[in-house]
Amino acid sequence: MPYHRDMITGGRPSMTSIAQIRVETQRLPNGGAIRWLTGDNAARMNAWTQAMWGALPELLSEADRDPDVRVIVLTGAGDRAFSAGADISEFDAEPPAQQATRHNDFDNSAFGALINCGKPVIAMIHGICFGGGCELALCCDFRIAAETAKFSIPAARLGIGYNARWIKPLINVVGSAKAKEILMTARRYDAQHALRMGLVGDVVPSAELRAATEKLAMDLASNAPLSMRAAKLCVDTLSHPDGAVDMAKLDRAVLACFESADFAEGKRAFAEKRAPNFSGR
Repeated sequence: MPYHRDMITGGRPSMTSIAQIRVETQRLPNGGAIRWLTGDNAARMNAWTQAMWGALPELLSEADRDPDVRVIVLTGAGDRAFSAGADISEFDAEPPAQQATRHNDFDNSAFGALINCGKPVIAMIHGICFGGGCELALCCDFRIAAETAKFSIPAARLGIGYNARWIKPLINVVGSAKAKEILMTARRYDAQHALRMGLVGDVVPSAELRAATEKLAMDLASNAPLSMRAAKLCVDTLSHPDGAVDMAKLDRAVLACFESADFAEGKRAFAEKRAPNFSGR
């Protein structure tokens, strides 16, 4: 993995960025790790460039393939913005139809990569979380926000047609009535309002956001990776199927848990009244 910073290696760690996405690996006592992906375009409120959209799928795929990584955290640099959405300063270089097609291709790939990642993904949200940035958060499995966070999908104020593929995660999180309100009013919501509508799962003081996110990530990382992968697959498939549900595929994912070394370890740990040490195998 040539492009990550190991947060507990000796000496002064080097910071590497891929297309303005910082990649860090936080090693855990159980041998696992948390992978942190930080959008770093602070001068533009962490708006995502086409290069960032294009890089995210491979960064997620790499984290998904890494057996040490148990949890992925997506966030934005600084404390002013999770992301203001797409960097529209790039749009002027292309005709409108080409802009829409190119932008949709990048976004669909990035959002799909988040949704289809087999490992749990947490959005750590501070400050502005607008437009495509809000969609990035919606495509994560967990959303934890600072009390100063603000949310909006302002497409209706910009004359933008919001892609139906991106509306689906919004409906899955808040339901159809709230999805209409968010999209058609283009309102800005504070963190407490977002919590009440189910847009985020937790709101904490800004100074405690990192610690609260780490706590959630470590709680997840202590659980059996195959069990979490199976749970995510089953919930996502059953809650928003694209067609007939392939129950055999879901059954195979569940059976793999029972056939795993982690299941044997879980039983031993329960009998010995100790915390299990899962390996993901």
